Amino acid sequence: MTLFFHYLSLPYLLQGVGFTLAVTGLGLLGGLGIGLVVAAMQLSRFWLLAACARGYTVIFRGTPLILQMVFAYDALPYLGLKLTAISAAGLALAANEGPFIAEMLRAGVLGVDRGQLLAGQALGMTPWVLMRRIIAPQAIRTMIPAFGNESVSALKNSSLASVIAVEELTLRSTQLASSTFDFFSIFFASGLIYLVLTGGVSVIQLGFEVALDLDRKPPRERLRQLLPWIRAGIPAPAVAAPAAPAIAEPVPAAAPIDRATRTARSATLTHNPIAVDVVGLHKRYDAAVVLDGIDLRVRVGEVVALLGPSGSGKSTLLRCINHLEGWDDGMIRVGGRRLGLREDGKLLTPREIANERAQVGVGMVFQQFNLFAHLTALENVAGPLRWVHGMARRDAEQRARELLERVGLSHRADALPRHLSGGQQQRVAIARALAPNPSVLLLDEPTSALDPELVSEVLEVIRRLAVDDGLTMIISTHQLRFADEVADRVVFLAGGHVVEEGPAHEVLTAPRNPLTARFLSVMDAEKPLEASA
Repeated sequence: MTLFFHYLSLPYLLQGVGFTLAVTGLGLLGGLGIGLVVAAMQLSRFWLLAACARGYTVIFRGTPLILQMVFAYDALPYLGLKLTAISAAGLALAANEGPFIAEMLRAGVLGVDRGQLLAGQALGMTPWVLMRRIIAPQAIRTMIPAFGNESVSALKNSSLASVIAVEELTLRSTQLASSTFDFFSIFFASGLIYLVLTGGVSVIQLGFEVALDLDRKPPRERLRQLLPWIRAGIPAPAVAAPAAPAIAEPVPAAAPIDRATRTARSATLTHNPIAVDVVGLHKRYDAAVVLDGIDLRVRVGEVVALLGPSGSGKSTLLRCINHLEGWDDGMIRVGGRRLGLREDGKLLTPREIANERAQVGVGMVFQQFNLFAHLTALENVAGPLRWVHGMARRDAEQRARELLERVGLSHRADALPRHLSGGQQQRVAIARALAPNPSVLLLDEPTSALDPELVSEVLEVIRRLAVDDGLTMIISTHQLRFADEVADRVVFLAGGHVVEEGPAHEVLTAPRNPLTARFLSVMDAEKPLEASA
């Protein structure tokens, strides 16, 4: 036992630890750099870059690390590159780790819900802002365990550097054991040192996981749980109210608009400027035609409800208006500005399209809410104001609090999306879309993902926007009663065509087209079931 402790503190072995850490550090830092490049190439839109990255991954992931170290130390000098043993080992380990780290990075990026990316694009975020603010913070959290595991593997794989005469810990242990013949004590001490090093990596990993845990409670609250006997001595955190129900701050109901007022409003709208002008829009996915010559004109302050069966092109039309989808032919103008093209007629780059969305001012609310999962309700609303529109943090948060109060969620400002009900999440999404004061608000089936008891709270928020604010809105919906009460005009789509359009009450009560009549009769037949749900 005395010899065992002697070996643990022997400078000869401790110097080997230094070489081990040097090789591991070079390998991990170099691997991270290579992994970033390879992952970016694989995620690139250019197939040649992706193919080269995939080829590199296959080669270096499929050959033994020991051969790569021998090649770096013995073969590179024939190419005019002479490296020291530590440099060669670090280079080989970096080249070997690069593909594994690249796959971790790629998996983290692809693991972020695509709906959040669409929401970011709709808010005018450039690809760089999306990566920095939405993708990377979420991807990093999922990659930490895998990166910790890879760090431990790299630390152990560094022992292979002994093949090119790097006197790391394993080689020095072997040399010492060969001269003393005390194999058990020396290798036991060496194993314990490796365990301490890998244990340190695990502690660092755990520290990062705890620091990035979104559900982590404040230190004082954690202390209260760990030391229950001193709870009386620690004041409880201030709580505004007991646990609030899902609709703790109901949105005031908007007064219904009578028919005479609706008629006068419709007459006034005909003189308003055109907010959205869609002319001859064609869109197909491979052989499937989704939009076949759509014409739609929406005036400032008008509320248009898009009706139609699933697959009729309602969602695609809304995404085209916000340029989340490209189209094959036709033209879209918002506020008189033609979307998607420069003044010289060339297509815009992704960055230019993002800037165009922010300038034109088209807000969008999605079916699945698409809130940013790593941000609180307040940050979901305030963040895009800062990142896209350059608003100061204080002003952005003040604006966000005003909107959350307006939709009845000021008491949930600090809650993460997963701690909110579906109706609350959709109300936060509406507040986020309203934050930059859009000229047009697009709503794509805003209640389709909600339980029946949560539908009314979201519809009431939308109703107030239409009645009180006079906001220009295009709503894809199956809520016929809501469309009758709020919409100025109904546009019925089927098979990628506008089959019928006209004043909302007129189309919903006396449709002229048989397709419209059949659809409305089916919806009416389902109404008792919907009401009783």
